[in-house]
Amino acid sequence: MLVRQLFEPGSSTYTYLLADPVGGVAALVDPVLETLDRDLALLQSLGLRLTHTIETHVHADHLTSARKLRHLTGSRVVAPAMDALPCADLGAREGETLRIGTLGLQPIFTPGHTSTHHAYLLDVGPFAVVFTGDALLIDGCGRTDFQGGDARTLYHSVTQKLFTLPDDTQVFPGHDYQSRRVSSIAQERARNPRFAGKSEDEFVALMAALNLPYPRKMPYAVPGNRMCGECPPDVPDELRSPCEIGDQG
Repeated sequence: MLVRQLFEPGSSTYTYLLADPVGGVAALVDPVLETLDRDLALLQSLGLRLTHTIETHVHADHLTSARKLRHLTGSRVVAPAMDALPCADLGAREGETLRIGTLGLQPIFTPGHTSTHHAYLLDVGPFAVVFTGDALLIDGCGRTDFQGGDARTLYHSVTQKLFTLPDDTQVFPGHDYQSRRVSSIAQERARNPRFAGKSEDEFVALMAALNLPYPRKMPYAVPGNRMCGECPPDVPDELRSPCEIGDQG
């Protein structure tokens, strides 16, 4: 098993490469359009064939490269089944294992940041990691004020689902804004200031007081990601060329 963490600085997004090196196949979790060339080069350098791209949710801060990667590599687009995206090839559902070669990836329904958000657990013998998307970040969590987000729902997703995983499960978040890379379930349960020692009502009050501005790319990222990375009409010029699919890719 191979897991590689990759970073896109514009949106502070982590993309994850997970691979079965014996079978030579790989998946990308939450790929970002701007880093498509980097990701293709990495796959080539490792001698891996991309079989799946996997979304934790419909992102509001960047465009996914899922659609273009499918065009270039033949990979299948995986998104939460609840989103019912016509562009997706497979729907992720809790209780239904996603197979990446010999690896089994377990979707975990973790709503609250968005209404259909899923995390993904990879448990291989003594090595377990959970790709938490925006549900659980290092010393934080995703916002809950749009796309069907709900603070009470997120509190339950984190405390009753993610925090019940074994202590040494590594936490790979969807974002980090302070150059942190990895945490653990034990660490987040013990010291995450959004949850540690907080009642549900305290968490709801904390989230309601954030008053964050909406993501800059949200007006075109959300509709574009509901089309698996297709250019919506109002996408900026600098992104139109990368997300269009032409004869040369």
